[in-house]
Amino acid sequence: MRDTRRAKGRDEGNVLKGLAAGLIGGLVASWVMEEFQAAWSKVSESLEKSQDNGHSGESSQQSQGKSQSGGSPEQQQGLQEGQQAQSGQQGQAGGQGSDGGEQEPATVKAAEAISEGVFGHELTKSEKKVAGPAVHYAFGTSVGGLYGAVAEVVPEVRVGAGLPFSAVFWLVADETAVPLLGLSKSPTEYPLSTHVYALASHFVYGLTTEVVRRAVRSWL
Repeated sequence: MRDTRRAKGRDEGNVLKGLAAGLIGGLVASWVMEEFQAAWSKVSESLEKSQDNGHSGESSQQSQGKSQSGGSPEQQQGLQEGQQAQSGQQGQAGGQGSDGGEQEPATVKAAEAISEGVFGHELTKSEKKVAGPAVHYAFGTSVGGLYGAVAEVVPEVRVGAGLPFSAVFWLVADETAVPLLGLSKSPTEYPLSTHVYALASHFVYGLTTEVVRRAVRSWL
């Protein structure tokens, strides 16, 4: 009887240690994930600017060719207007309207829903800048804690250095729960590149969570 109680107490202690290690891992992973997404965005913007500069260079050469070939001022003006219209269409195709507005992240929408639903307060722009990351870190840390606790009871979840876990996390959260809660559009409305970006971000999160969890757990 005593041995059974000791074993039960030992198991509960291990779960608590796993929870603590997972919370730390989830917190660190949330930061690493955010840095990865920022780096991804910078690279994407650089590639887009390079492509835009290339198109601008080609347009300038075409304009100079028209001028050198004796094109009238009216023809040159028409060419410029056509180029401006084409640039406007490219901007709209990139997900921005003429006013440059962008869709708010799901974390900001979640923060708005909580603030308005629970406290009856509408977040200001400055509050959204704080609330969005707060939701991101709170959710990432909580999921990491859950992962760490489950890993003590079901060691199989640790297989693959956290990558299978992160894939399931992406599928359940980003692809299912977030759209169902109205925090994003339907997954079918996003291009493949958006899904790849999200899955890669979750791979970074899952791998970091497992590495940190394992390191912290070895010290507990």
